[in-house]
Amino acid sequence: MDYELLRLIWWAFMAVLVVGFAVMDGFDLGVAAQLPFVARTDTQRRVAINSIGPVWDGNQVWLITAGGATFAAFPLLYAAAFSGFYFAMLLVLVALILRPVGFDFRNKLSDRRWRATWDAALFVSGAVPSVVFGVAVGNLLLGVPFHFDADLRLYYEGGLIGLLNPFGLFCGVLSLAMLLMHGAAYLALKTEGQVATRARWVLVAAALTAVVMFALGGVWVAWGMDGHVITSTVDTAGPSNPTTKTVVTRAGAWLENFARHSWMLAAPAAGFAGMVLAVLLTLRGRAGAAFMASALGVAGIIVTAGLALFPFLMPSSTHPRFGLTLWDATSSRGTLLTMTVVTVFFLPIVAAYTSWVYRVLRGRVTPAYVEEHGSSLY
Repeated sequence: MDYELLRLIWWAFMAVLVVGFAVMDGFDLGVAAQLPFVARTDTQRRVAINSIGPVWDGNQVWLITAGGATFAAFPLLYAAAFSGFYFAMLLVLVALILRPVGFDFRNKLSDRRWRATWDAALFVSGAVPSVVFGVAVGNLLLGVPFHFDADLRLYYEGGLIGLLNPFGLFCGVLSLAMLLMHGAAYLALKTEGQVATRARWVLVAAALTAVVMFALGGVWVAWGMDGHVITSTVDTAGPSNPTTKTVVTRAGAWLENFARHSWMLAAPAAGFAGMVLAVLLTLRGRAGAAFMASALGVAGIIVTAGLALFPFLMPSSTHPRFGLTLWDATSSRGTLLTMTVVTVFFLPIVAAYTSWVYRVLRGRVTPAYVEEHGSSLY
């Protein structure tokens, strides 16, 4: 395999990991974020919590794997992102820590205030990461304020408050709506009674909100911001050095990939179709198909953002020519080749045991089951 092909393979692998995290752990985040709205009594909340209780930790591995893969395959991106988004990532980390703590401690006491406190913590553990991940993607499209010096030392010139700009917050709300839809689809599939009924209406509201915001976001990207375009010759198999290219910014540039390669339009089409189908299938009572449609919608939205940015990984708003791309921010050819061999071997194993786990844990969590096995559940 030549260097260019390996770089493309690892861009695709990273896309799989990010989509895998959004689809698999996304419904965990969505369930937690809507916990106060779909579950009114203690038993109902335990039903919702125990619908994701057996799988949330395995699903979170997608995020950990994506972080590790970024470190190994795209070290410059890892350095820039973990420096620039440091406080945002710290906020996500604190929120995610609340999830296992909330699961484990909520049921230790029967006191209502005790459980309400941990319910609030679980809500934060779902809502905050959902918003912050969207804010991060929005800022990637806007560009992140960083540059390199002559020795390739990175300097970040922004802060947490700077990330909370109008477009970043818009994308954060879109992300929250998207994952609320996905979490509601999961609850409609895995629960019954009032929890499932309320989840269906959350799905309809969240999906329609996400459809409208996804469309408005496309308009904003097309006419409301500048994209980045490489104007110099790029050696796609050359050494990684983000300081050797020239880049210009112009309005609508993030949509030029879709104009040049019409097959890429399948991604936004999948995003819209998945969300609309999730609503229609939910109203018809087809929970399993609605969940799959929701997953398609989530994947479509994320892949659309990735294809719009391609080949950029992290554009620079202050020094566009230093923006990180697929062609100048990767590890060596040998590293990518070794990782490819390992991934090709282990990825089917991960897919197989994940499928087995979900097959074993199939079925609905009911109030009767929670009350009968209360001492052994969350």
